[in-house]
Amino acid sequence: MKVYFGNGIVPEHEAVVSVFDHGLLYGDGIYETMRAYDGAVFMVKEHLLRLERSASLIRLSLPKTLAQIEAAINETLDANSLKNAYIRLTVTRGKGPIGLDPDLCAEPSFIIIANPFRNYPESYYSDGVRLMISSLRRNHRLALDPRIKSLNFLNNVLAKIDSKESDAYETLMLNTDGFIAEGTISNIFFIKDDALCTPSVECGILDGITRKLVIELAEQNSIKVREGKFLPEDLFSASEAFITNTTMEVMPVSSIGEVKLKPGRVAKTLLKAYRHEVKNYIQNRLEGAASLWQ
Repeated sequence: MKVYFGNGIVPEHEAVVSVFDHGLLYGDGIYETMRAYDGAVFMVKEHLLRLERSASLIRLSLPKTLAQIEAAINETLDANSLKNAYIRLTVTRGKGPIGLDPDLCAEPSFIIIANPFRNYPESYYSDGVRLMISSLRRNHRLALDPRIKSLNFLNNVLAKIDSKESDAYETLMLNTDGFIAEGTISNIFFIKDDALCTPSVECGILDGITRKLVIELAEQNSIKVREGKFLPEDLFSASEAFITNTTMEVMPVSSIGEVKLKPGRVAKTLLKAYRHEVKNYIQNRLEGAASLWQ
């Protein structure tokens, strides 16, 4: 594997951060995950604008322009001869003396990793996946702004441990007020009272890019959408549910704890619409549409 590290492509074994990197020492950094289809990165503009927002919220100056970052992503894909890939872009505060002061770091560390994308088992989409609700609460949005896609991921890691111990695919977390927030790596949607329900950003969630697109696709397909505050009981009485993120797209849920569900019409409709959107987007990119940054 070859990695984009700093200002260029290097072999994997040379892509090494210092033990004094503040991303390692303090989780002081940001990241984005993206998916490439047939050599084009889906919704790259949206991902990089969110990276820029995360950087601004932690007072971190990105070491490259967004156009340069997009070019670096494409260079990483080319260096690894990848068309369908999982992409992880990380920017840390950088190397500096021990201490919390961001000014101790002279320049950020910039890293892009691209791995071959391995499709999820088809059974996940036909039969659904198991969820559980963690006893661990989501970080309060006034303690850590959920708009920051941060390297501070211990809250999610501990919730993921819950799911592994319960043999569940994904764990949902409630916020400190007891309302449904989000999964460790996903947003949650469910059907109740003939509406597609999903927690609002006021619940302390990351406003997922896939989440936003799914809401738009639902509205285009005349599916009523309700963003709001929901209790676990609302989810338990749902007729169907699904989770979303950049790589899994729209994945149905088969159970939440002891509550059984079946993949339903809405999840199938939105997965089909999502993949149609991907196909059109990628086709336009590959046909030489103007750069998103011009």
